[in-house]
Amino acid sequence: MPLYECVLIARNDITQAQVEALADTIATQFEAEEGAIRKREYWGLRSLAYRIKKNRKAHYMLLGLDAKPASIKEMERQLGLNEDVLRFMTIAVEAIDEAPSAILSRKADDRERGFRGPKPAGRFDSGRKRGYDDREEFRARPEDGERPERGEPRGDRGPRGPRVETTVEAE
Repeated sequence: MPLYECVLIARNDITQAQVEALADTIATQFEAEEGAIRKREYWGLRSLAYRIKKNRKAHYMLLGLDAKPASIKEMERQLGLNEDVLRFMTIAVEAIDEAPSAILSRKADDRERGFRGPKPAGRFDSGRKRGYDDREEFRARPEDGERPERGEPRGDRGPRGPRVETTVEAE
């Protein structure tokens, strides 16, 4: 029988157990029609690149399938009817790789990194605390911190032009 890979994206409102149950229903459907699921990977709750049906996050699951084309059509029809499935894509492959997918292997690499030093300075309270004079808008000022008096040239811009008085006439 031909081999397929299917990635499905389920709503973030459901639990991981419900996503696994969805994969179990697909497995029972294939077993009834002499097919099998050779590979099954739960990739976790991940952020979407753009909103899909008002969802910003979704559960991802990869299935390696060994089934007849008619069974695949029926699975795709069932996934399309299921309200919890946002998207799915099924492709035919030559062989199903038994090694972990690139997504899972990258997750494992992230866990092995461990502590990599202090966080860089961020926009809010994370990272190194910056002092009052470290902010960018204060770097161009003189070191002594004195501000020029009103009307004196400020150094960062040219002198001010003459003040123009405007009046509003009432009718």
